[in-house]
Amino acid sequence: MVMEKRDLILSVDVGTTGLRIGVVRADLSIITVAVQSYPTRFAQPGHAEQDPDEWWLAFRAALTELFGKMPDLPKRAAGLVISAQLCGVVPVDTEGQALRPCLIWLDKRSSKVTRAAMGGFPSILGYGAHKLLTSLWLTNGAPSLNGMDPPGKMIWLRENEPEIWGRTHKLLDVKDWFIHKATGRFVTTADSANLTWMMDTRPRRLAWSPYLMKRFGIAPHMLPDIVAGDQSPGGLTALAAADLGLPAGLPVIAGCGDVCAAALGSGQVGDGELHLSIGTSSWIGGFYPSRRLKASEGYATILSPINNRPLLIATQESAGSCLDWYDSLASGAAQTRLFRADPNAAPPPLFLPWLAGERVPADDERLRGGFLGLSLMHDSRSLAQGVIEGVALNTRWAYRSVRQQKGTAAGRRLRVVGGVTQNHAFCQTLANCLATELSIAPEARLSGVQGAAAIAGAHLGFFPNPWEAARSLGEKEAAVYRPDPRAASYFDRRFDLFVDAYRRNAPWFRTFYNSEGERG
Repeated sequence: MVMEKRDLILSVDVGTTGLRIGVVRADLSIITVAVQSYPTRFAQPGHAEQDPDEWWLAFRAALTELFGKMPDLPKRAAGLVISAQLCGVVPVDTEGQALRPCLIWLDKRSSKVTRAAMGGFPSILGYGAHKLLTSLWLTNGAPSLNGMDPPGKMIWLRENEPEIWGRTHKLLDVKDWFIHKATGRFVTTADSANLTWMMDTRPRRLAWSPYLMKRFGIAPHMLPDIVAGDQSPGGLTALAAADLGLPAGLPVIAGCGDVCAAALGSGQVGDGELHLSIGTSSWIGGFYPSRRLKASEGYATILSPINNRPLLIATQESAGSCLDWYDSLASGAAQTRLFRADPNAAPPPLFLPWLAGERVPADDERLRGGFLGLSLMHDSRSLAQGVIEGVALNTRWAYRSVRQQKGTAAGRRLRVVGGVTQNHAFCQTLANCLATELSIAPEARLSGVQGAAAIAGAHLGFFPNPWEAARSLGEKEAAVYRPDPRAASYFDRRFDLFVDAYRRNAPWFRTFYNSEGERG
């Protein structure tokens, strides 16, 4: 009897708008992908929830689709690895059943309680000085005041849903919930743990901090064990295997959050090598040999789940979502994906892309989007150009700071991954705005799938380690966008206007936010 060779990785990416599974070869090339969507519910301003059971149904449906394409897939699968959106909170009972929908990263209802938990006198950047300084010392960061991060969400649950809180056995991130559903183990990885701001990330510590857990009122037993991302907490349980149509005992590799998956998938894994991931949201990231911090602009390194290597992440809340928002309004008119620049056209209105608040370099959930300088001469093409430029200018705002970090590799093309790379007008505008050459990854839309597969490939013996696996992904590029020197003065001027617009309008946005009751 000839045994099937187990040579394929099932790489699962649990995103904000949907789930995708890539069937990945041992060399990290992708054979095929299945995608399933699920809804996000915005019941009130500031709320954003997803049902974990719908994640699992999407997972099962995507696998069924793959089995239709590759009937031998269950026999050839060597392992299953999971990457997922970060900063979610799923309260579960002792059996791992979700007690309510997940408060995903977009949920900002806890901004008020976060500010209360982290406030105090004297104040630094909106934080109580002692609380901020101890958090920076222990974790290399602090919970964002915009309510995105897990501590505020946990406090909100305790204060507003005491019945749910009383039944809660564990508080899990999105990936953690999947791992328990698949293996029966309650575990997390260092990136998710770091972003709870209750993990001591100092060298030789690297564990949950009793002091920080006490600060937020979280009992130690409510947090999962921390494991390495390139290790397997267990195989598929018989129950999960029967439900999914996969073999029981199939290794499940712990994986990572989406930011680390994109970093590995970009192939830029040398110290100080930067990449830009641009999808629904965006971030500029890169690995560094030691911790980095820019508290005044809301970003720092977090621990990656591979050797606890520091990974700098400067996150912006709205990027591709701005393009999608405008395209949904501009049906039949000039849309961003169809936009072609007209060199003879007047400058577009200035677009502020803060449709969901902002995090870097201005940490404020109360910021909102808008068009400035509209006139009767502007049309739908002008607005499309304005949206594209606004997202690019906002990216420049963060990139300007990150590239000044000590140890950042200079004079290199910026590697770009994510779904927005399919928008050629945006990519050229971004290159012009950043005055930087952009290198588009061959599988830019699927960088997270490949990055997670790099972790699994090392665990399964296909590569010596995840770094060599990831580095192999950086050897090719699908396209290069070079900045047009003639655009430099235009974008310099527009950027100055953009930053000035923030300074002048931020106080008004805060007043508007409070008066309109968008506090959740």
